[in-house]
Formats: sequence, structure tokens, C-alpha cells
Amino acid sequence: MTATTGPAAGADDSRYLVTGALGCIGAWTVRALVRDGHPVVAFDQATDARRLRLISAPEELERVVHVRGDITDLGSIEAALDEHRIDRVIHLAALQVPACRADPPLGARVNVLGTVNVFEAVRRRAERMGPLVYTGSIGMYSAGDADPRTGRLEANAVPHPANHYGVYKQANEATARVYWADHGLTSIGLRPLTVYGPGRDQGLTSTPTTAIVAAVLGLPYTISFGGRTLFQYARDVAETLILASRSGLRGAHAFHLGGNHVELREFVAAIDAAVPGAGSRIDIVEQGLPFPDQIASEAIGVLGPVPVTPLGVGVAETAALFEALRDRGALDPLEHGLATATPGPSRAV
Repeated sequence: MTATTGPAAGADDSRYLVTGALGCIGAWTVRALVRDGHPVVAFDQATDARRLRLISAPEELERVVHVRGDITDLGSIEAALDEHRIDRVIHLAALQVPACRADPPLGARVNVLGTVNVFEAVRRRAERMGPLVYTGSIGMYSAGDADPRTGRLEANAVPHPANHYGVYKQANEATARVYWADHGLTSIGLRPLTVYGPGRDQGLTSTPTTAIVAAVLGLPYTISFGGRTLFQYARDVAETLILASRSGLRGAHAFHLGGNHVELREFVAAIDAAVPGAGSRIDIVEQGLPFPDQIASEAIGVLGPVPVTPLGVGVAETAALFEALRDRGALDPLEHGLATATPGPSRAV
């Protein structure tokens, strides 16, 4: 796994395909690419572009080519790559923890088979392709995988996933290593933990963002986990994925993603600073996430300057966007993960 510059690194005229482009990180990635002036194809089985509309200007939306496709169908990926002359792929399409738990066979088809299909489609066009960038997850680790001396999840930690989603993410990193060993296909995986920001309305760690929606609407809310975690602003994750796609690294790499390591109390305090008085309406359950919260992320610096937005800034920007929607009468609680106006009681900490 060397760090030499490849001939395709850093090309300004790169043409991108983003799988899972209508999800949270996907929408932010598409927006960032459009703002950088890149042709971009949004490849997704879904058709609802509400997250992309949430964060993009109308003229930016007009520059996005949408292709409805299923990553479990290798042929549909290949057709999109060829028709649109793609030379960069950022692979984000996946089912999250609750969906994988509810239907493990479907989760495996999408998260594992789908990822193999993306790797294979890129391999068959390797002569024109840059590094394949994809999202892994800290979710493939259990709390016990942290180093007992440092308390941190070190870069070389061995994962012991405790759920199907984690098993699938671990399998994808193994797939990446085999494609490098067998075919010399370079890939870079990023492992986020708790992503927040506009568009984060689904998944195990989405409730801190939903709490911002509730705050803006003046509603009570209970965040579904407590303790400490590593927060990553969705915009930062997108920009880091693009940074990785321009990297000159060669090999099969996977990096822990850094961010703001804080207690949930501090996140609620940031909400209260952005929406004064809202903190008194937000509760936090006692139980923490079943993952390590201290993450050794120094290794990712090989990609270059990795953005980390201060927590207060990211929360304030998110609240301001939701406030603008509210003032236009366009903030739909259901659309942003707020399933009920009065979530069930839980003990605050």
C-alpha cells in the first residue's frame, strides 16, 4: 500500500458518478462536485431528490444528471459509466443499520454484492479510472475493539462487528484489498461515526440532527443515545471523499475519519446556543452507542488538509437552514426524521 502519485490523480476535468447520491452524504458530495465545476452523475435507485434540493440552489440542480440505477445490477452501473464517460466513482449507496437488521439478505445484496459490482465495473475500465472512493464505517467495530491502554480505536484495530451492517462493511474492505492484490485497483475507504447536518434523517445516529429540527419547531425531543461520540459534519465528509478521489495514493486504503469528540450534553448545548431555550426541551437517553468513541484519525492526514467544522458552527448552520424552511412554511417534520411531535419519555442526563 504505497503512496505514489498515479497518472489520473488530481485531474481538473474529471467526470464523477456518485452512487447513493440522493442520501445525506451523497447529496452533499454531489453539491460539492457541482460547485467545483465537475460534471456529475447522481446514480440512485430512489427518485426523491429532496435532500439535494434542501442544500442546493436551483441552478446547481440543473447541472446534475440523474440516472436511476440499482447497484445490485452490474450492467446498469457499467452502462452509466460508459454513457457518461465517467473516470471517478464515489460509492455511497448502502442500507443502514436498521434496514440491514430488518432484512439481512437484502442488506447483503445491496451492501456487499452491490459494492462488489461497483468494484468490478471500475476494474473493467481501470485504464481511465481514478481511485475508487467509498464509505466504510466505524460501525464495523465493537466497543471492545478500542485499545485497552489508550482507550482509542487505533488505526490497526481488528474489527469484531456486532450487527449485520458492520459485517457487510468489513466485507467491503476485504473486497477492496483483494481487488488491489488481484488487479491493482486502487481504492480509499473512509470510516465516519456520527454524521450530522441537513439531510441526515435516517439511520442509527441520525437523532442528534432530528433534535435540531425539533428545536427549530419548538417541540420536545429525546436523542436516542448518550455518552460521547465523534461527530462529523456532512459537508466535511463530502469534501473529504472528494479529497480522497484526487489523491495520488495507490493500494487499498481505509481511514478512520476525525471530527468533534464531544458528549451529547455538548451537542445539546450547541443546539441551545443556536436556538435559545431549545436545550430545556431536549432529553438524552443514558445508553451510549455500542462503538468506540475515541478514534485515532491521524493517518487520514496523508490525503491532505481534512476539513473539520467546529461543532457550534455546524449546528448553527444546520439550525439556520431549518429555520429558513420553517419561515417559508416548508419544514415538514416527517420529511426530516421527526416521526412524532412528542417522542416517548426517557431519562435525561
